[in-house]
Amino acid sequence: MHDVTPAAIDSITAAKLLVGVAKADTPERHARHEFVAAILAAIPIIDFSLPQARLFAAHFAESTRRGEKIGDHDLPIAVTAMSIGFELATLNVREFERVVGLRLINVARYESR
Repeated sequence: MHDVTPAAIDSITAAKLLVGVAKADTPERHARHEFVAAILAAIPIIDFSLPQARLFAAHFAESTRRGEKIGDHDLPIAVTAMSIGFELATLNVREFERVVGLRLINVARYESR
């Protein structure tokens, strides 16, 4: 038996998925819309609110002091995961590993080859 970790999507990632659908200009747009809608209906969405904003401010100040810039959307995504004690599953390990205290799951390990 495997441990099952609960999953959630932060509201910023949800927005990025929806933007991808809205910008799609391909015959597959409807299928993409259905896929994203199914994901967003099945997985809880975690809002970015005041607790996340406070954590964001602290991590933004810290990364600025270190002279590092973390992607405009990446830091809010990271602090949302941290605020609820979740690991962050990503293909973008290089960017997210600069967020001190963030636990990562490298999704590339699970991609089919």
